[in-house]
Order: sequence, then C-alpha cells, then structure tokens
Amino acid sequence: MPHTRSAKKNLRKTEKRRLRNRATLRTIKTHLKRFDAALEGPVEKLQEEFNLACTRLDKAAARRVIHPNKAARKKSQMAVALHQRKQAGSAPQPTT
Repeated sequence: MPHTRSAKKNLRKTEKRRLRNRATLRTIKTHLKRFDAALEGPVEKLQEEFNLACTRLDKAAARRVIHPNKAARKKSQMAVALHQRKQAGSAPQPTT
C-alpha cells in the first residue's frame, strides 16, 4: 500500500484509468465480433458495422489504449473482408 499522499493519489488515478481502459477494450472486442457476425448478412449492415468498429479503434489508438499499429492492422483486416464481401455480392451469378 502507498504511504505518501502522492502515491495514494497515483493509485486512485491508475485504478480509474485501468477501469476506463478495460471498458474501451471490451467495446472494441464487441464491435469486432459484430463485424464478424455481419459478414453473413447484407452488405449495408456490414458497411455500418465496419464504420463503427473503425471509429472505436481510432479513438482507442488516439488515447493510446491500444497501439496505433494494432488499430491500423485491425482496420486493414476488416477492409479486406468488406471488399471481398462486396466483390462476392456484385459478381454475376453463374447460370446452370
């Protein structure tokens, strides 16, 4: 346990930050899972989930909750999946 006043204050600050960071990380994981689930549905819903997830990743990276490179990597992976889904949706259906 801290002894000095400044150490006690730092402990309080650290606890608040830890809880805020945990909430942010949980939100990011939730939005990434929603994006993965939306891959099966319509493209419009997928685009909406992509936009929301990218916003959450950017905000977390700006506040250094996650590393900016991790945010960029996740956004890139989602963009590739979105692009593939759009291409698959717009490709002409083969007739047999």
